Amino acid sequence: MDIEQKQAELIDHFVNQASTLKGSALGSLVAEATSHPSLFAFSEILAVPTLVELEETGNSVHLDVLRLFAHGTWSDFKRNAERLPQLSPEQTLKLKQLTVLTLAETNKVLPYDQLMQELDVTNVRELEDFLINECMYAVQFAAGRDLRPGQLGTMIQTLSSWLATSDNLLVSIQDKIKWADTVSDLDRKHKKDVEDKVEEVKKSLSLKADIEFRGHEEVFSEPGGVMDYEEDRSRPKRRRHPIS
Repeated sequence: MDIEQKQAELIDHFVNQASTLKGSALGSLVAEATSHPSLFAFSEILAVPTLVELEETGNSVHLDVLRLFAHGTWSDFKRNAERLPQLSPEQTLKLKQLTVLTLAETNKVLPYDQLMQELDVTNVRELEDFLINECMYAVQFAAGRDLRPGQLGTMIQTLSSWLATSDNLLVSIQDKIKWADTVSDLDRKHKKDVEDKVEEVKKSLSLKADIEFRGHEEVFSEPGGVMDYEEDRSRPKRRRHPIS
């Protein structure tokens, strides 16, 4: 099954489950969703009315946990650890993976020092093992995070800028294609002109050779022109008499 399709099916599963639960019963569903190794998007689950209704109730902590996994980082959890439930190892791993995604959104290069601080890792070897084993190989597709509140405007602006750049690039490519077509046409015309001139020279040389050949034929065939050798041999020679 396609990984994105699998994630979409997981989201539908948890959305449907959340729609049938109320209050504290949603706690186990939130824990299951935030622990699942193939689920990295939670906005659709957050929008389920039964979860929204947890706001400002005794069970709002479950909503806070889901928001943490949708928009937060490991540092956010540490700052609010006193009012949030203890995370399971699976949840801890997931939140650290999501933290790397958040850092990669705004930084093309992620310094080791920053990663070690954000992920609460004590040495480089541990950090590299985490990045290789739990981020590169564990996540089998280009995962992205849910949009944070207020981030939609920035996303629209970024996509609009990308679209404008793409349009300009497309115009540039089309201009290059037109230029290449023009050069190609000129090359073809030049090649035809050269071939035509070559043919003209060939015809001229052929005509000249034909004229010269016919001229030689006329010289050898006209009367009194060149005496036939056999005829000269057969003709009797006149004797000369001595002068007395």
